[in-house]
Amino acid sequence: MFNFSNDYSYNTEGYYCSLLARTRGQRVIPGVDIINKLETGTGVRMDHTLQNICYQYIQKNNIKDDIWYLRLFFGKCKEKGLERIARFLFENYPCPLLEIAFNTHQSNQIESINYLPLNKLNDEEQDFFADTLDKFSMKVWHEPKSKPVRYNLAILVDPAEKFPPSNKGALHKLLEVSKKMNIHAEFITEDDAPRLMDFDALYIRATTALNHYTFHLSQLAAQSGMPVIDDPLSIIRCCNKVYLKELFEKENIPAPRSALVFQSNENSFEQISQEVGSPFILKIPDGSYSVGMEKVSNEEELQIALKELFTHSSIILAQAFTPTPYDWRVGILNGEPLFVCRYYMAKGHWQIYHHYASGRSAGGLCDTLPVYKVPKIVLDTALKAASLIGKGLYGVDLKMVDDKAYVIEINDNPSIDHGIEDQILGDELYYHLLDYFGQEIERRRL
Repeated sequence: MFNFSNDYSYNTEGYYCSLLARTRGQRVIPGVDIINKLETGTGVRMDHTLQNICYQYIQKNNIKDDIWYLRLFFGKCKEKGLERIARFLFENYPCPLLEIAFNTHQSNQIESINYLPLNKLNDEEQDFFADTLDKFSMKVWHEPKSKPVRYNLAILVDPAEKFPPSNKGALHKLLEVSKKMNIHAEFITEDDAPRLMDFDALYIRATTALNHYTFHLSQLAAQSGMPVIDDPLSIIRCCNKVYLKELFEKENIPAPRSALVFQSNENSFEQISQEVGSPFILKIPDGSYSVGMEKVSNEEELQIALKELFTHSSIILAQAFTPTPYDWRVGILNGEPLFVCRYYMAKGHWQIYHHYASGRSAGGLCDTLPVYKVPKIVLDTALKAASLIGKGLYGVDLKMVDDKAYVIEINDNPSIDHGIEDQILGDELYYHLLDYFGQEIERRRL
């Protein structure tokens, strides 16, 4: 439903149009939460890239006014060069018509965001609005279905990603099982962000990161009351190894000895070795797929590694080198084990993935085990660690040393590849995932 009221203020018909639509389980733009954000003046801040784009536009167009305005029509604008800013604002304020006031500063240019009444448009703007409405509607509406579906699931993917969390076989299985369960599942990309509210749930199958569109879309889904894997809080907690290090210590989760290395300090191999042993591993807080990690055995290697890693983060995690033939990965969904794998180190290397200087990458072998064959200490430790993060989907990485399990990290976006993680459960794994979303949707409707 599109609410084109000229007045959304509290207790008006425009306000109740969106409120009642939401109460009746209908999807509406703008939602009452967006109306409240606009009414209370809740702001949003553009990142540095968008601020630079805005300032370049100001300079190029020689804007001298202290305040200037941009009008958006379903996230589109007539001004060339501001398209990314328009999309960003619509993602945060999905409202048919918006008027944004900007200053001419080099940064933090947004002064206010307000809805724009339809009756304030001139003839040219009305034509532009009609065109954007037509194009937006064509993207939003699904073809009529022969029977009602249980729910609509958006699966966020990045077709250009080198190491996606699910291979094509797993994504195909998701669609195949969805049809059997009478669920409408559809792949979306970053460009489909304006359509997010057309779905009931979001499953992120692109590698997550903070300050990244995956986190932004997770936030939008969560703010709208949609079940989402990975939820924003899980991304915040799992994407930072510094946070996990402190969490494990606080909650007495067994983990390799670790220490924080600060860029502002004088750091030596001897000092770090005294804390975690030698050799040791240096990790950037948000690295993944064996990227942003260096093995250090002497002072020279330390200084070379720190010079590179400090370009990514002012704090680095130093962790005891704990060599094992393989790492355990326990996949956990809603507090229950979903799959268990053993990921073996790449041939002749100390990591699961070996990234060569040439750009080529190679991975180690993997096998999947039935849950009942997994050592109890591995399962118990993994479940305890994941319970500290939430009830979503997690991959807990562990090492076994002398019959004791040590947690390396918790992944909010664990790999689920067809033929690997689903080797034991087969289609049942995808049934569990899809049923989780269905249960969450029903629970939130109560």
